[in-house]
Amino acid sequence: MEILDPALQSYLDTHTDAEPDGLQKINRDTHLKVLKPNMLSGHYQGRVLSMLSKMVQPKLILEIGTFTGYSAICLAEGLVEGGVLHTIEVNGEMEEMLNSHFKLTNVEKKIKLHIGPADSVLADFEADNFDLVFIDADKRNNLAYFELVLHKVRPGGLIIIDNVLWKGKVYDGSQKDADTESFRKLNDHIAVNKQVEKLILPVRDGLLIIRKK
Repeated sequence: MEILDPALQSYLDTHTDAEPDGLQKINRDTHLKVLKPNMLSGHYQGRVLSMLSKMVQPKLILEIGTFTGYSAICLAEGLVEGGVLHTIEVNGEMEEMLNSHFKLTNVEKKIKLHIGPADSVLADFEADNFDLVFIDADKRNNLAYFELVLHKVRPGGLIIIDNVLWKGKVYDGSQKDADTESFRKLNDHIAVNKQVEKLILPVRDGLLIIRKK
């Protein structure tokens, strides 16, 4: 299910900065070589992530769930001089493709790829350290990831969680599958969390924007 009307999405796309050449190649590469290519952030959401990152001007970014690297590259566009993006990918088979994509877009020196389970990698990072976090990994663990990263983000920093409208199922009471229920639980939990400010943007499959107080 598309959250936005296709005609509206087309209008938004044509009035948004063009997809950079390197990202166009990664987009095509993903659709040719990877299962479930729709997991890619894509042009419009990628420009949203880039814009948010540039507004924050982060020195340190964390991403949970790298996939083919598209969103990491978009987020890295906002890094200040000397900044680093740490991205965590559980699937070691993606490592070669990811390194080639980072080299293609000239961000290989800005992005540190960690292969392994997110909870294990996160244990090595200090508290109140990250300026921006993007969560786009296994959906049923999103709430656990949020709790893990909340104290890793500095006050005033952002946490962004993808897919929170889950194909429109979260607001359709007839939908009771496990993934939908996990997103409802996540959204309801964050809605009443007093440690953060929050809003949902109806971008693609829904972006939950969270600011730590």
